Amino acid sequence: MSFKNVGLQYLRQALNNPEADFREGQWEAIEALVVRKAHLLLVQRTGWGKSLVYFIATRFLRESGHGPTLLVSPLLSLMRNQIEMSSRLGINAQTINSSNSKDWEAVYAQLQEDKVDVLFISPERFANEEFLQRVMPVLSKGNGLFAVDEAHCISDWGHDFRPDYMRIGRMLKEFPTGSPVLAVTATANDRVVEDIVSQIGPSLEVIRGPLHRDSIRLQNIPLPSQAERMAWLSEMLPILPGSGVIYTLTVKDSDRVANWLRYKGHNVQSYHAGLNDHEADRPILEQKLLGNDVKALVATVALGMGFDKPDLGFVIHFQRPPSLVHYYQQIGRAGRAMDAAYGVLLTGKEDDDIADYFLRTALPPDESIIETLSELESAEDGYSEPELMNRLNIRKSMLDKILKVTTILSPAPVVKRDGRYYRTATKWEPDGEKFKRLTELRLQEQACIQRYARSSECLMELIERELNDPYATRCGVCANCVGKPLLSDSPKKETVMEAIEFLRRCDDPITPRKMWPAAISQTHEGFKGKISAEMQANEGRALCFWGDAGWGEMVRRGKLSDGHFSDDLVTAMEEMIRLRWKPEPFPTWITCVPSLTKPQLVPDFAERLAVKLGLPFSQCVVKRMATDHQKRMENSHFQLKNVLDTFEIATEKVLQGPVLLVDDMVDSGWTFTVISRLLRLAGADSVLPAALARVIGD
Repeated sequence: MSFKNVGLQYLRQALNNPEADFREGQWEAIEALVVRKAHLLLVQRTGWGKSLVYFIATRFLRESGHGPTLLVSPLLSLMRNQIEMSSRLGINAQTINSSNSKDWEAVYAQLQEDKVDVLFISPERFANEEFLQRVMPVLSKGNGLFAVDEAHCISDWGHDFRPDYMRIGRMLKEFPTGSPVLAVTATANDRVVEDIVSQIGPSLEVIRGPLHRDSIRLQNIPLPSQAERMAWLSEMLPILPGSGVIYTLTVKDSDRVANWLRYKGHNVQSYHAGLNDHEADRPILEQKLLGNDVKALVATVALGMGFDKPDLGFVIHFQRPPSLVHYYQQIGRAGRAMDAAYGVLLTGKEDDDIADYFLRTALPPDESIIETLSELESAEDGYSEPELMNRLNIRKSMLDKILKVTTILSPAPVVKRDGRYYRTATKWEPDGEKFKRLTELRLQEQACIQRYARSSECLMELIERELNDPYATRCGVCANCVGKPLLSDSPKKETVMEAIEFLRRCDDPITPRKMWPAAISQTHEGFKGKISAEMQANEGRALCFWGDAGWGEMVRRGKLSDGHFSDDLVTAMEEMIRLRWKPEPFPTWITCVPSLTKPQLVPDFAERLAVKLGLPFSQCVVKRMATDHQKRMENSHFQLKNVLDTFEIATEKVLQGPVLLVDDMVDSGWTFTVISRLLRLAGADSVLPAALARVIGD
């Protein structure tokens, strides 16, 4: 039997399809890796079968005595999905990642015995000393395939740049000369391709195929209000084919949209990084989607690149993603083995605010890096990450990026030893021009997808042109090409009103803070470790999320425009407390968080709420001094420090019994924590925080 015919058998075995044949370019790529030990970059459309190339190449290489394939992959959902596929080829695929630490020793043992065919890792594993010492020596002597999935992550021009991918060039040097290398992606434009080649090496051959997807029917539907989009989803889900994915930009919206659709009788689940991977929540949900046991997963990008379900019938975007590249990556999950699947972009009025938030937090600014390096320079014995957070007004996610980037550079201006970070003698010069160019690129990408959402051109061709596809062509099947909506673009008014009423009942728990930030004890005696139960607030409630289509827009208008919260909000808060929250113990009096900038806004609301509840109101909390806006404080230490010495209690005004502590906004929760402690010290039995709106940047 010829070499290619054996490969064809493997292909049909992997796909469980006796009639399957290689797509154009698949066999040529496999042959180049196995015979020539080539270095390849495959830029092929979603659903083309890039993973088949590295699995079939691995099968051939292992049979000819090569060591295991090392496959670098960015998402756990992608690893799990592909491990399942590899098993159909008789390939023993294993993974070492943050969610399976109990299996590591067994994997190490299998590697030593040469029983692992493919090892999946995330790029972050290259920063792990144990991995470098116990695994890399085994892999580097085996002359196996080095494969990089979603290779656009290598490039800082790519839409999902991951700093740890910068380590790949260095790791490749650990492999013997002549080891085959494969990088694959569906979403690399010319700029990204050039960057990948520069990092992996000039021997990298680039093979590009057309990105066109005949099976995806695209449509854009502008629906400014979240309630309109929720109503549309509820009405359209029953007529959409098969099962699919509804993408949201935030965890909050993933949960709320899923809750609404379940309320309307649809079999859906939310899926996001907040679910507990260690307890297998996400793998179970992935299997439910693969088995058509749910109509949809309402997901963040945690269910993103590479997830392979050939019969996925639709991908709906509840909000506009940051770029057309992101959009193509996500709609590419649909219609791989179907004649027709839907890709629908819903756009709303919050899209720009969310896009701006992601832009602000995507890249560490030079001034933050300089500030971090300066702190480390002054440290006698370095700093741990918590110690740095206590010295720098930088959020944890941003500090993580700064430390990652500065330790990956070669030579590195920062090194990590035994959990502590140290400044080295290596000079670091800010590259303000590069930061500016990257920011401008992100702004251009936002503008491009904004144009796409309004465009009357062929939608698939527009995406292909943005990705520099030389084969870009009209699809003939999108809503613009056929000249009419593929799906109804206006939900019924009664469904919209029902969605608004649903949102008005979506109050959110306020979980009490239970630990003081580590270093606050250095400046404030008695604030260390756990907050004693006698000093904690009880669990509280927020009526809504700031700006949402339930009560959130009314709260925003009252605070920013009217300077007065309406009686409707008073009634809504009273109903939340009496009918849904029903706190135990129930408050016997009410007080509020004072403000020096708007001294009457919250007390006026709290007094009217007290009347409505039939409880006495006492303004016993006093603000002693002006503070900076809490939203400018980026981490817990600075948020607490900003309010810790700010308030005092007029003890003569403290009443007996549990107290309802009212504020307009809750974000970090430290204001409630500090005042609750003071009220408890002043004799309040218990403190029940209540806010009109929660403000979250997630």
